[in-house]
Amino acid sequence: MTFDVLLTEDALRDLEDITAHIAAHDSPQAARRVLDKISDAVTRLSEMPDRGNVPPELLETGIRDYREVRFKPYRILYVVIERRVHILLIADGRRDLRALLERRLLSG
Repeated sequence: MTFDVLLTEDALRDLEDITAHIAAHDSPQAARRVLDKISDAVTRLSEMPDRGNVPPELLETGIRDYREVRFKPYRILYVVIERRVHILLIADGRRDLRALLERRLLSG
């Protein structure tokens, strides 16, 4: 059973920001490698979307609808609705994820 995987506009913007940052501070080739690895992690969700964990920041609040997978240091947060996986956030795990989650998931 295969699920459709959809990236929200926010998640697409996250990918653009991540790759631009890596290209500027490392190299375009490094940015492409990271983009490929993140894309692979996202694509794998079409087969097993329940494999992710509930983010600890949300678990503390009792919210269990969202899941995450990691490609270190990046965290890919998503929600499964029917037969679709909606990618909501792709962020460097070293950032303040609590603030990102509040702004993007809890207030919107």
